[in-house]
Amino acid sequence: MSKPLHPIEASALQARRERVFLLISGLFLGTLTMLNILGVTRFIKLAEIDRADGAGTLVFAVAVGVLPYPLTFLCTDLICELYGKARANAVVWVGLLLNAWVIFILWLGGALPGFEQLDQQGLVMRDQAGREPLFFEIRTLAFAAVFASMAAYFLAQFCDVWLYHFWKQLTRGRMLWLRNNASTLVSQMVDTAAVILITWQVGGLVGVLDPAQPAGGQILLLILTGYAFKAACGLLDTIPLYLLVGWLSRYLQIERSHRKRMLEDPGGGVPSGR
Repeated sequence: MSKPLHPIEASALQARRERVFLLISGLFLGTLTMLNILGVTRFIKLAEIDRADGAGTLVFAVAVGVLPYPLTFLCTDLICELYGKARANAVVWVGLLLNAWVIFILWLGGALPGFEQLDQQGLVMRDQAGREPLFFEIRTLAFAAVFASMAAYFLAQFCDVWLYHFWKQLTRGRMLWLRNNASTLVSQMVDTAAVILITWQVGGLVGVLDPAQPAGGQILLLILTGYAFKAACGLLDTIPLYLLVGWLSRYLQIERSHRKRMLEDPGGGVPSGR
């Protein structure tokens, strides 16, 4: 005998739709939190090539926080396609608030008294190597990463949602591959440039940039490398997007006619199951 439904679920079909929405949005928000904590704590060296002029090397690297980031665009595209623009924007706003919550907890964890030794100014003492205790080093890096991510995230995710629905309306719901790639590729360039530039401004690239070489060229290379990685992942996610939209549309019983109606009412979500 099946469990009785909560009144808010309305029907078994509606409950199924809400569980899938919770799963996709949870994956989005969990990935977002993970990448903000990891952020720029480590850069992964993809390749190192000697320059033709003999003046050093070109290093192709991506921040470890970039690795799971393309998944967030797949999640927002799925929510756009299945649940509409209003829900996609709502998840983006929740993600923005989640970033603020992470910053608050990091600040609170450092503000409360602990067992670290303090100097005469009340600051945490560094060790003989000049390093702060582990939490404070993580907090410093996370502050830079989250600050950069909040600004870039705000620009890129809303850009992704807006462009996705722009192309969806322009093509009258056809060419899923076009709206997926056109929205993702543009928004990922916005995100990558914003993250690298803001991280550099707050000093988060110390140890990554070679002080003996001009910073501008190295920063541009980091932006292009990060974007190339995200763009490649964005192009590859067209296949799972097609498969998931097709399967979930049948599983959630979302008719194609309803998805077309969302073009005239982008704020609308899936209808209540009966």
